[in-house]
Amino acid sequence: MPSEDINTQAWTVYGKRQLARAYTPPVPDHICWTPWEGAGPGAEVLGDVTGRRVLDIGSGAGHHAVHLAQAHGARVTGVELSPTQHERAVSTHAAVSGVEFAHGDVADYLAEARPFDAAYAIGTLAFIDPHRVLPALHDGLRPGAPLILSLLHTDVDGREPSPEVAPREQTILLRDDPPLPTQMWVLAPQLWCDLLTEYGFRVESVDLLHHPDEGAPIVQQLIRARRLPDRPVRVSSRPLSADTRQ
Repeated sequence: MPSEDINTQAWTVYGKRQLARAYTPPVPDHICWTPWEGAGPGAEVLGDVTGRRVLDIGSGAGHHAVHLAQAHGARVTGVELSPTQHERAVSTHAAVSGVEFAHGDVADYLAEARPFDAAYAIGTLAFIDPHRVLPALHDGLRPGAPLILSLLHTDVDGREPSPEVAPREQTILLRDDPPLPTQMWVLAPQLWCDLLTEYGFRVESVDLLHHPDEGAPIVQQLIRARRLPDRPVRVSSRPLSADTRQ
């Protein structure tokens, strides 16, 4: 089974389990870029998003999108491929002003959408082939738009990021339930920087966010990038040859 299909299946099961528990994460009072509290910056890394169109990539239960709309005045679109995760978001937050949720593949969605003013992904971009999603994000963001990515760096077993652009097996852990196998692109920071540069972004910073428990090996990367302006099309000033004049 292709890697992205494995991931969709895993997140669909995850969402189904959370729906069965009737669990909805509370809307936070700040954006947290890691699974633990107190590490890294907040929404300020997105810049002033008041009235701006912001894309939440893999929006899950929708709580971060709601926070940005309610606390920062953003107009947020959350795109989620898992049908059960999408159901969690719309069943709880569909009536929230300034937020909309779309079910589907983010690359397909961006091919039809107006360019966004900013985009972010909290732990989700690594479940999508970067060679597929990054060019879609380039085309789906306006020039100068920030792209903020929270990505796994070192996992709970202490495995370091990969030196090659290839997915590897990781698991989604759930209390009281078996872990769910996934395929993730857990890449070294320089690889992410190279990929972002290749697809028309300027990387502004990469921070490693450590777990507050010194004994915990898990680390997240926080990458701040910006969509570069399109290069102007060069128009030759040379006169047309006699053969090409009409």
